[in-house]
Amino acid sequence: MSIELGKFNQLEVVKEVDFGVYLDGGEEGEILLPTRYVPEDCKIGDILNVFLYLDMDERLIATTLTPLVQVGQFACLEVSWVNQYGAFLNWGLMKDLFVPFREQKMKMQVGRKYVVHAHLDEESYRIVASAKVERYLSKEKPEYASGAEVNILIWQKTDLGFKAIIDDMYSGLLYENEIFCPLETGMEMKAFVKQVREDGKVDLVLQKPGFEKIDDFSKTLLEYIKEHGGRINLNDKSPAEDIYGTFGVSKKTFKKGVGDLYKKRLITLHEDGIVLADS
Repeated sequence: MSIELGKFNQLEVVKEVDFGVYLDGGEEGEILLPTRYVPEDCKIGDILNVFLYLDMDERLIATTLTPLVQVGQFACLEVSWVNQYGAFLNWGLMKDLFVPFREQKMKMQVGRKYVVHAHLDEESYRIVASAKVERYLSKEKPEYASGAEVNILIWQKTDLGFKAIIDDMYSGLLYENEIFCPLETGMEMKAFVKQVREDGKVDLVLQKPGFEKIDDFSKTLLEYIKEHGGRINLNDKSPAEDIYGTFGVSKKTFKKGVGDLYKKRLITLHEDGIVLADS
């Protein structure tokens, strides 16, 4: 049995001691799970899902806490402290995550957040992080279909819009003119693939492309108006932020949905909002 450092592992409880329990780490020997992390009613023979990392003395240790990033993943983390060797990030565990100076793009500052990739340092076998994110993104062309839903981490602002990391693997771009809500580095959200270009670059949008979104939204809008007494105070002159804040769609989608319901004579339009046609 081989264990994976910096990830969750399913390990068996083999011994109970005053300060915790020991888990079977296979070739690595027994691994301590300190008392504070031991689940109630835990007994020998139980299989626990634990995260493995190295403690202050570089010994393997287990925890049932969920860190903010695992090996092989990207995350936006805050700098807790800095010394002559590098920066230390808060990743939700007792021992902070180390970023050597050579892995920083600019000198990291305490209290600021940075997008980093967590990995094992081949020389020291330590879990470390790097702000040189590009190095860890896949160079292969993604196999996404247009309209595919993906998880993204907002990475950095550019002249064109916002770069994002897709599914912990690929780089994507949200174009400025298609963004209708405030974005900032470190935000995690769902997005949709608009297209995968020939060069492998991925264009993203924050709502599903195509008409099915409009039909879906027409129904959503009609239900919303019904649930709010047959009247809402939004119309196609309302600010895009208000529309997004209420429905999570762009102004363009909202206007198409309104047009759809109006053509079907389900609503009437007024200066101060929209009213159900039969109310």
